[in-house]
Formats: sequence, structure tokens, C-alpha cells
Amino acid sequence: MKNKQLLLLLGLVAAVLAFVVFDLGRYLSLSYLQQSQQAFSDLYAEHPWRVSAAYFAVYVLVTALSLPGAVVLTLAGGAGLGLVWGTLLVSFASSLGATLAMLSARYLLRGATEKRFASWLASINQGVERDGGFYLFSLRLMPVLPFFALNVLMGLTRMKTWTFYWVSQLGMLAGTLAYVNAGTQLAQIDSLAGVLSPAVLGSFAVLGLLPLAARKGLALLERRKVYARWQSQRPLKFDRNLIVIGAGAGGLVSAYIAAAVKAKVTLVEAHKMGGDCLNYGCVPSKALIQSARLAQQMRQASRYGLQDAVPQFSFKAVMQRIHAVIAAIAPHDSVARYTALGVEVLQGHARIINPWTVEISLAEGGTQRLSTRSIVIAAGAQAVLPDIPGLSEADYVTNDTLWARFARLDALPQRLVVLGGGPVGCEMAQAFARLGASVTQVDLGERLLPREDADVSALVQAALTADGVQVLNSRRALRCEADPQRPGGRQLVLQDLRTGLESQVAFDQLICAIGRRARTSDYGLQALGIPAAATVQTNEYLQTIYPNIYAAGDVAGPYQLTHAAAHQAWYAVVNALFGSFKKFKVDYRVMPQTTFVDPEVARVGLNEQDALAQGIPFERTLFDLAELDRAIADSQTQGFVKVLTVPGKDTILGVTIVGSQAGELLAEYVLAMKHGLGLNKILGTIHSYPTRAEANKYAAGSWKRAHQPERLLGWLRKFHDFMRG
Repeated sequence: MKNKQLLLLLGLVAAVLAFVVFDLGRYLSLSYLQQSQQAFSDLYAEHPWRVSAAYFAVYVLVTALSLPGAVVLTLAGGAGLGLVWGTLLVSFASSLGATLAMLSARYLLRGATEKRFASWLASINQGVERDGGFYLFSLRLMPVLPFFALNVLMGLTRMKTWTFYWVSQLGMLAGTLAYVNAGTQLAQIDSLAGVLSPAVLGSFAVLGLLPLAARKGLALLERRKVYARWQSQRPLKFDRNLIVIGAGAGGLVSAYIAAAVKAKVTLVEAHKMGGDCLNYGCVPSKALIQSARLAQQMRQASRYGLQDAVPQFSFKAVMQRIHAVIAAIAPHDSVARYTALGVEVLQGHARIINPWTVEISLAEGGTQRLSTRSIVIAAGAQAVLPDIPGLSEADYVTNDTLWARFARLDALPQRLVVLGGGPVGCEMAQAFARLGASVTQVDLGERLLPREDADVSALVQAALTADGVQVLNSRRALRCEADPQRPGGRQLVLQDLRTGLESQVAFDQLICAIGRRARTSDYGLQALGIPAAATVQTNEYLQTIYPNIYAAGDVAGPYQLTHAAAHQAWYAVVNALFGSFKKFKVDYRVMPQTTFVDPEVARVGLNEQDALAQGIPFERTLFDLAELDRAIADSQTQGFVKVLTVPGKDTILGVTIVGSQAGELLAEYVLAMKHGLGLNKILGTIHSYPTRAEANKYAAGSWKRAHQPERLLGWLRKFHDFMRG
């Protein structure tokens, strides 16, 4: 604790002790007030300004120190100063005192509280920033919490001081007026409990509910306003309970859940069922990575006591296998399956005509209009293209077009340039290098995978370099142009951001993997006025500005992950179908993600750079996979398990795993964080030997050893010494 904090604390304690030791509370009792009422009134008549100033100062002091007696002081204001002047002084004095109490609590307690309960307070502060004044006003009108407790609790939040002051003054005004008015009739008051009748107390309760009712009313008015220009088009009956636009992960799960609860649902897909993940992303890339991993293992067979071999393969056969994998999984996402589940599937392009009507331009020809109570937009994302002169002439591919293009090739292009240092760029660069291509990876950032910790990025870059990828960090792509050394060839001109020098990289094929952006155009959002820039704008319930239109998946953000889209779909559909009874805020607290390079990178929760950026204190526990028996047996010791915990506690803030099958190992931590289990629970769980999952137990053991009760162990040592005689 800082010196100034200590001085403030000592001052507050001294003031409270003086109040108790000198029995100052006797002056704040109803009996004393009644006995001295006439003397107080006479003194006020003789020195009105001095008495008013002294009264004001005492009131501020009592409320700032949260001392008992504020009610009696309020009655005194009515008895001695009159209704109008008493109300005015009490209103300002009580608000000022409450603000001083809040600031004292903030100065003394908020820093320590934020360190200990950082994530909990972060969510509370988000709510305070959005609706804090409203809820404070309601609690002041209808005090569910005692005012002194409310002052302290607000001090722990990030509510602005001015907001706290004026809301408190406004919110306490009704109660102040009632008590001051009671003070004008002091002679008729037998006890403090008799100041307010049950009817008056009931009135306060109703008054406290007024802001809540007003909020609901404003929401209803806002809803009517946003729908106003469409009311004439609102159908009396609806063809569907739900229409889902897009049959990727978000759309498929949305339709599945709706059908499962017996809603009448139509799923519209303009292109391929399964969306990006099945056709262009997760599935084909993982099939490619597995083929490339096997090729690399053949080259490194001597690590396993075998003879190294140069893999002999047909690139066309590799691509055929990838498309066979897609075909094998496609029935899971097919029209036939979802039709059997009770979903009407329409192939075509959907356009929202009004908040309750969707027009589908059918792939087979013609159009169909359907009315619906709710809509879920799950249109996915598409590859972002860099603004590079000459790109259109460079015959580039993205992960959307790569698979069809490469399937037509007899051989893998020998010189590949991969633009982008994120997960997709790293996965593609390593996989094609392992299949024998000469790969140059160009990244604008200082390091690969910038969202991961620096030690993770360094390990991944070292792994890619070992596999033959030339990684060029801090390079800006300036233009694509003809290669003067090779007729018909192309080259990419780069600028080194550290030196400013230019260089050229020749290529046979350019792969653009700099990111993906939400599909927000061409299905009616702009005509409806739904904000959609980088993503479709939604609230915490995944609603757009129209409460019956929702968005889920890549189109809604903030994640571009298949499992995130499925997770959002549950909230979107449940809120769409049952939101009139109960709505659920989407929960992103435990969102795992994996980059499928070798070694894999898997993470959930905070990593070190996130925690530092957010000012969240943490302890780091690191377990090196070189110490794991199974990793040693598999000759795959590269990587580690890194766990961040609350200082002094086993509460998990986040986990990063780098190593073989890291994505599989992460699941145990995802479960633990989801259900509030700490490292002690993981340590106490039996893990099969020898398995990679033991790494999780050993990481927990490393944390436990760092938190041994040294004093207790010292006493145990003495006990055992004694027992030996």
C-alpha cells in the first residue's frame, strides 16, 4: 500500500474510532434531536448562514465516513431549517458525502480488487460503461443495497465521478424530500421506523421500478421506430418461423437446432453446402497437411531407426485424395441429410426484402418469396485481396480458389510465394514446402502469428525454416511485374520496412493469405439500413438493429473459427425462436483456437501478451515437452505447455500449447476453464501412461511445486526427524 493510501486509511480509521470512543453517536439519536430541536431552531434563527454551513459540513462528514445517523441528520434539516432549505442542503451534502465515500473506496480498494478479480471486474465495467448510470439511479430510488454499501461497490468500478455524483443527487432526491418533510413534523415521530409509512415505502419501491419500466418503454419505442417504415409490409401470418441464409457452420447449426425444436425452418445456400470450412478451408487444408506431414516423416525416417527416403508421389493423386476427403465428409452437410432432419433446403441466392420477407433467386430458375418471424444471417467470409499493382495479371490464388486450380495441375508449382503470416499462410507455406516446393513466405509484420506470444512465433518460424520455408518478415509487397530473367514469368517486388531497400522474389504461383472479410453485401442489408462494415453489427444477443434479424459466424465476428460460428448459432437461434420469453447473451469467455502447423499451436483464454496489454496480473507455469515420456518415445519433443494463472491461486486465465497434437491436449483446459476447475483438479485427475495428455498433469504439478507450503514442510521435516529418534 502506498504512503498516501496508508495515510488516508489511518485518517478514516481514526475518525471512526473517535466517533465510537467519544460516543458521538448520542448526538445523532432521535431522542437527542427532539430534546434539542428548539435550541437548534433558535440558533439557526440567530446565525442562519453559519448554522447552515456547519450542518452541511457535518452531514458531508457523516455520509463520507458511512457513519450511522444520516437519517437523524436529515430529520434535523426539516425540523430546524425547513422543508425547502433543508431539502436543498441535504440533497447536495448527501451526494457530496456519498461521492467522497465512493472515491475513498476507489483509492483504497480498487487497485487490489482489480488485480485479484480482473476478469470479473472487466465484465462489470463493461456493463457500468453501458448502463451504470441507469442502474445506479434505480438503486438510489429503491435501495436494494444500503447506500453506504452502494458507495463502496461503485468505487470498485470504472464509473465516472461526475456520473456517480449527479445520478446520486437525482436518485436520492425523492427520499431526501420525504425524510426532510417528516422532520418538519418531528414532534409527532415516535421512532425512526415510523418516519415512513408502509404506503410511502411501497411508493418508493414503485418509484424505483419506474426507470426499469421506462427502459422497457424506450426499447419498445425504439423497436417501433426501427420497424416504422416497414409496418405496412408486416404479414399477419408467417410462412416460416426461421429463415437461415448461408449453409456454412453457423447456418447448418442454426437450421439443425431450429428443426430439432420443431420450428418450421428454411435454409438457403447460394453455392456449396458446408460453406468455406468443408469446401475451401478446414477440411481440405487438414487433408493437405496430413499428406505433407507423412512426406516429411519419410525424409526423416532415421529419427525412428529407419532409412531416410525421398517420398515419391503424384501431386495430382494428393489433390485427388483431398477432394475425396471433402466428398466423404460432404454427406454430413448435405441437402439430403438436412431435409431428413426436417429442414427445407433451397439452393439459390437470398435477399432480405423487409424484416420479415426473404426473396430467393433459385438456382434452378425463378424466384420464391417467404415470410418469416426471424432471420439468421450466416453468410460467412471470403478472402481479402491485397491492393498490389499487377496482382490481377499475376494469376494469384486464395484458399477459396487454390483447391480447384491445383486439382487441375499434374505437378506442384516449384516456386511458391505465400503472402501472409497468419494461421492460413503458415499452414500453407509449411505444407507445400514439405511436398517439395520452394516456398517464400512474405509477412508485413515483424513476426509470424502476431496474436500469439513471441516465444510461440519464434518456435513456429524456426520450424517452418527447418522445413525449407524462406520467411521474409517486415516486408511490404509493392507490386507484381514480369520476371526479366524468365520469359512469361512473374516476380513480386518487396520493400524491407527496416532498411527501405527493395528486392524481388520470382514465383510460379502466388498464394494470397492475408486474411478474410465478412460477406456483407448483395443480400439486402444496405437497403434495410443494417450497419455492416467489417462485419454485420450485432448486440450481445446477436441481434441487428432489427430485433428479429440475427447474425452468426464469420459474418458477425469477432472470430473466424468454425466452432465459434457453431457456438454463436445456438445463441442466435434460441434468441430468435424463444427471445420473447428469455434471451441469452453470447458467451465468448472460453474460445479455443488451433493453428495446424507442425508443431501445432493451440490456445484458450489469455496469453502473455494479451494479459500484459490488459493489465491483468498473472503467474506463468511452463512445462517443456522434452520432459514428457511419450514425446520422447515419439521423437516429438518440440514444444511446451504454458499456463497462466491468477497470482497465488490455481485459477486458469489461459493456456498455450505448442507441440504435436496440441489441439487435442487443449480440450482438457477448455473443459476446466468452462466449469471453473483449477490446476489442482487437473493434477488430481488420473491420466493414462504414457500419453501426451500427461503433459497437462505435469504442468499442473509444476505449478503445485512452485506453491509448496514451505513453512508446513519445515514442520513436517522436524516431525520426521523426531520420529526417527
